[in-house]
Amino acid sequence: MMIPRKALSRRTVLQGAGAAFALPLLDAMIPSMKATAATAAAPERLRRLGYIYIPMGFNPAEWIPNGDSLETLSPTLMPLDPVKDQVTVLTGMDLQNAYPGSHATSNAAFLSAARAKRTESTDYRLGTTVDQIAAKHIGGQTQLPSLELSMDLLSTVGQCDNGYACVYQNNLSWSSPTTPLPSEAHPRIVFETLFGDGGTPEQRQAALRRRASLLDSVTEEIKRLKRVVGPADRNRIDGYLESVREVERRIASAEATAKDNPLPDLDRPVGVPAQYADHARLMFDLQLLAFQGDITRVVSFQLAREASTRTYPEIGVPDPHHPITHHGNDPEKLAKIAKVNRFHVSLFAEFLQKLKATPEAGGTLLDHTLYLYGSGMGDSDAHDHTNLPILVAGGAAGNMRGGRHIRYDQPTPLANLHLTILNKAGVPLDSFADSDGTVEDLFDPVSL
Repeated sequence: MMIPRKALSRRTVLQGAGAAFALPLLDAMIPSMKATAATAAAPERLRRLGYIYIPMGFNPAEWIPNGDSLETLSPTLMPLDPVKDQVTVLTGMDLQNAYPGSHATSNAAFLSAARAKRTESTDYRLGTTVDQIAAKHIGGQTQLPSLELSMDLLSTVGQCDNGYACVYQNNLSWSSPTTPLPSEAHPRIVFETLFGDGGTPEQRQAALRRRASLLDSVTEEIKRLKRVVGPADRNRIDGYLESVREVERRIASAEATAKDNPLPDLDRPVGVPAQYADHARLMFDLQLLAFQGDITRVVSFQLAREASTRTYPEIGVPDPHHPITHHGNDPEKLAKIAKVNRFHVSLFAEFLQKLKATPEAGGTLLDHTLYLYGSGMGDSDAHDHTNLPILVAGGAAGNMRGGRHIRYDQPTPLANLHLTILNKAGVPLDSFADSDGTVEDLFDPVSL
């Protein structure tokens, strides 16, 4: 058997019209003589981290599982059943630096575990968020060090919450204590950030007219590449490119629908699906493509803004989200909160199943990824920051032991979890924000 002297570079791209098109990890990119090639726990494999924020806390009675395992999931977490072996729920975590208790500080402290400076002006100050610390260590070899996404296109300005500037609610990620990173909610803009054709809206429209599809511009290069790789890699390339084309089709369909809609919509630019679930699925699929193509290794995603008045009539909650979270222990409002919580979890669960169905390097994309999902607020009626809804999902490069419910009898800083994840991603920190240790029982004692 002939053994190639040199593997295909992981940085191989296909050059198309207005794009440098990244490829998924192929067998041909792994030197065939390496003993660790394409194994599910290879320590040199890619590390990917995602952070997902849900606003305004949760209904703990419907969220928190009974017992120490996830053999029987709680009603809210039931959609995670197909992937529960790669999910761990953590109960009893808190964010002391989010007090005095507001929507702004809930969002701001979630990834920073830092106390936001109370100001209505531009002299805001927070802390570098955990995703950006990770991006500086594991994002340097990718096209984008990190990707910041959201579902809300309208960023408010001024002061939003009890003397706190709106910047704290608008931005989940901060690259420094004084530099918030704006997130993007428009699928077309995110797609072009990943695959090319950036610029102004007019420039993007002109570029779209020049080409019917991104993939059409790299057809010949794809054919040449497929002639020099094996059957498994050819199938992997076909699957990835079909996923890209499908996302393109869905974005184009959303744009056509929006253009044909005679009603004005000031908050939803052309190209954003009208239905919340369709929009969220598209944003999740863009994350999958970004990870699969190794365009980025760190993602943050705000599933909804704090104090959002979004309604969810598709699940039987026509009431604005924020008012029902001031529930006053009203059973009807608590039931509606649980419905919203479950709806958000179900969209995340669909995404995890897609990661699990995507083969990569002897395992799946889910095996090689870790997501932290949760909120900076616990009881929304009290605006407290204890007993937060927190879970982690993914294989974490063979280190994650899922199917568990870890309960802390004493409030445990969320910063401990952030520090633990950073350490497992190879970031050499001894402390982060107000951490007082690490979550030692979250991972198997195997270094990445």
